[in-house]
Amino acid sequence: MLKNYFKVALRSLIRNRGFSVINILGLAIGMASAAIILLWVQNEVSYDRFHEKDKRLFEIWENDQRDGGMQSSITTQQLLGPALKKDYPEIENTARIGWNQYILFGYQKKAVKVNGTWADPSFLTMFSFPLLKGDPKTALLDPHSVVLTQSAAKKLFGNENPMGKVLKFDNQENFMVTGLMKDLPNNTQFDFEFLNSSAFLESKGWMDADWTDVSIRTFVLLRPNATSTDATEKIKDMVRKYSRGLSSSTVFLYPVNQLRLYSKFENGKPAGGRIEIVRIFSLVALFILIIACINFMNLSTARSEKRAKEVGIRKVAGAMRRSLVIQFLIESILISVIAGCLAYLILVLCLPAFNQLTQKQLFIDTGNIYYWLNGIGFILFTGILAGSYPAFFLSGFKPAAVLKGAFKKVHALVTPRKILVVSQFTFAIILVICTIIIIQQIKYASERKTGYDRNNLAYVYLEGDIPKNYESIKNDLINSDIAVSVNQTMAPLTQSWSSGSSLSWQGKDPSMRISFDRSTTDGNLAKTMGLQFVAGRDIDLKNFPTDSTACVVNESAVKLMKFKNPVGQTIFDDPVTWHIVGVIKDFILASPYEPTRPIIFKGPKYGRNVMNIKFNSVHNTSQNLASAEKIFKKYNPSYPFEYHFIDEEYAKKFDDEKLTATLAGLFSGLTIFISCLGLFGLATYMAENRMKEVGVRKILGASITSIATLLSKDFLKLVIAAILIASPLAWYFMNAWLSGFNYRIQISWTVFAMAGAASVFIALITVSFQAIRAAVANPVNSLRSE
Repeated sequence: MLKNYFKVALRSLIRNRGFSVINILGLAIGMASAAIILLWVQNEVSYDRFHEKDKRLFEIWENDQRDGGMQSSITTQQLLGPALKKDYPEIENTARIGWNQYILFGYQKKAVKVNGTWADPSFLTMFSFPLLKGDPKTALLDPHSVVLTQSAAKKLFGNENPMGKVLKFDNQENFMVTGLMKDLPNNTQFDFEFLNSSAFLESKGWMDADWTDVSIRTFVLLRPNATSTDATEKIKDMVRKYSRGLSSSTVFLYPVNQLRLYSKFENGKPAGGRIEIVRIFSLVALFILIIACINFMNLSTARSEKRAKEVGIRKVAGAMRRSLVIQFLIESILISVIAGCLAYLILVLCLPAFNQLTQKQLFIDTGNIYYWLNGIGFILFTGILAGSYPAFFLSGFKPAAVLKGAFKKVHALVTPRKILVVSQFTFAIILVICTIIIIQQIKYASERKTGYDRNNLAYVYLEGDIPKNYESIKNDLINSDIAVSVNQTMAPLTQSWSSGSSLSWQGKDPSMRISFDRSTTDGNLAKTMGLQFVAGRDIDLKNFPTDSTACVVNESAVKLMKFKNPVGQTIFDDPVTWHIVGVIKDFILASPYEPTRPIIFKGPKYGRNVMNIKFNSVHNTSQNLASAEKIFKKYNPSYPFEYHFIDEEYAKKFDDEKLTATLAGLFSGLTIFISCLGLFGLATYMAENRMKEVGVRKILGASITSIATLLSKDFLKLVIAAILIASPLAWYFMNAWLSGFNYRIQISWTVFAMAGAASVFIALITVSFQAIRAAVANPVNSLRSE
C-alpha cells in the first residue's frame, strides 16, 4: 500500500510539472533560509556551554549606585579573586584574566604581533580549552611561561614543535612556550591567541593592591554542592569590607553560559540582551518556513476542482478518508524531501557568503548523526505542516456531490486561502518596514555631528621605542609635511578606557555619584582632533609649565558641576588637584545613540597610550602612510607600522545595526520572493480556470485592460489588506526597538507608504503577467469546445 501511495504521488508531481516546480522551489528556498538562520541561532545559544564545568562557572559582576541608578559592570578589583578563594569555602577556585592586547613576539628573525592576554594558572583547569601539548595544571605556573593556540604557533614556528621554544615578549622579556592550545571554537566569548601568566605581573609588581580600582575580569568555580544564590548572598559586601567603606560596590555571581545572550542590565538587574535578537530571528525562520508552506497549501487547495473527481472516484471505490489523508500527506512529504535536498544544496552554496556577512564560522556537521536526525525531522515537519490543511480539505469532499458535478468553488469574502495569502504578505511587509526603519536609524545616528574632525585623523599605539622617541617622530612627521599636528592621549578618540565617579569639586553634593569619562593628553586637542573650545585654552606644557596638572572638560561636565565660570576652577581626583584651563564642546566618545557624558582630559602628569596624527590633506593617503612608515621604522625598527583611522573606527560603532539591517533586508526579500512565487502560481491557475469567461467577455467587447484589471484586482485587495494589518504591527515592534536608543528617529508615515507601494507594485507585476497573458489570448481557442 505504501508503495502505491508513493507511486501515485510521483505521478501527480510529474503530471503537474509547473505547480510541482513552484512548490518545490518555494519550499526549498524557505527551508534553506530557515536552516541557515537556525544554524546562526544554534551557534548563539551554544556560547560557552561546551565547558565541562559550565554549570558551576560564574563571572563576578559589581553593582554600584551612580549616574542616577544602579550600574552593573564586569570589571573587578585585582585583589578580589584570591580573597574570594581564601574566605569562602563554597568557591572551589578563581581565575583572573586581563584585557586583550596585541603583543610583539619575536623568534629568531621573525616578529609577529599576536592577540592575547594574561590569566591566572587556574584558568586552564576551570575552562575547557584543551591543550594539545602541555599540562593545564602547570602550563602557566612559571612567570615567564606562555601558552599559544595552534594559529599563533603556526605564525611563529611554521610546522615546528613549539614546546620549549623561547620567544622575545614585547621585545623585552624571554618567555618559554609551555603549552599548545587547540584553536578556540567560534562559540565562546573569549578571543585570544596566547595566554601568559599573572605570575609575571606579580613578579614585576604590576598587580594593583587598591580595592577601589577596577580593571580586570574575575571568574569563579563553585563547588558541586554550592548554589550561586547562597554564594552571592555571602560575598555581596566583600568589596565594601576590604575597601573599608571607600567603595560602595556590591558583587554578585553571573553564569558564564548566559553572558552572551543575557548581558544587559538595568538598575542592577538582568534585562535581556542579545537574546532579543536571537528570538526575533528564530521567529523570522519560523515565519519564512510557514510562508513557504502556505504556498503549498494555497496551490494544493486552488487545484481542488481538478482533484475533486479523483477523490470522489476513490471514495466510491471504497477508499476511507484516512487513506486519502495519508495519500495527500505522502505527496507533500515527497515534495518536502525533494525540496529538502535542493535546500541542502542551496545551504552549502550560500553558507560561506553568510559566514562572511556575519563574521561567523558556521558549518554543517555532517559527521554528527544528530544533525542528520534533526535534518530528517525538519523535512518531515515541513512536509506534514505544508500538507496537513490540503490533506484534510481535499479528503473531505463528498463523492455524490462531486460526481454529479455539483462541486462549487467558494466565492466567500473570507476564505482560508485568502487568509493564508494575507498572512504571507503581512509578515513580508512587516520585515520590509522594519528594514527601512533600521536603515533610517543608522543613517540618522551616522549623520550626527561627532564634535571633532575625523578626516585624515589616525592613531598609533605607543609601543616599543615610540615613547622615548616621541618628540623626534613628531618633529619628523611635521617637518616632512606629512602631518599638520601630532599629540598623545590615554585612549583613541572613539573609545573610553577609564571612567570614575571619585571626582570632587567645590559645591558638589556629597551624595552625588556621577561617572566621568577620563583621558590624559599632552595638548593640541583642537589642532590635532578638531575639538572646539568654547572657553579657555588648550593644554600647553611648553608655554605653561604647570599644565602637567591642568585639565580640559566638556560642556556636559560644566553643566553637571554647575560652574558659571569654569576656567580656573579646581577638580580633585585622588591624589591630584587639577585646574581647569579650557572647556570644549560636547563630542561623541562612546555610542552615537546615547547622550554625551561628562568628560575630562587631564594634563600629562600621567601616562598616555596613543599617538594621534593629523595627516596633511595636501598629499594623498597612500603617500602620507608610506612616508610615515619610513619614519616609524627609523625610530621603532623592531615593530611593524600599524595605524588606525578614526573615521573607520567610528564606522565600526554601527556594525551591529548594519548587520541587523542587512539580515532583515535579505530575509524580507526572500519572504517577498516566496510569497510572490505562490501568488504567481495562484494567478496562473486562476487564469487557466477563467479562460472561457475571458473568451466570452472579449467576444462581448471587453478590452484587454478591463480583463487584466478584473483578473488582478482580487489579489491586490489581499495585498492591501496585508498592508493595513502589517503597518500597526510593524510600528509597535519598531517603536519598542527604538525606545532602546536615546538618540533616535521618529517613525514617519512615509515608511509605511513606501513599503505599501513597493508591495503593491511587486504583487501587481507578479499577477499582471498571467492576467495580461489570459487577456490577449484568442477567445476561439477557449470556446471551441462549447
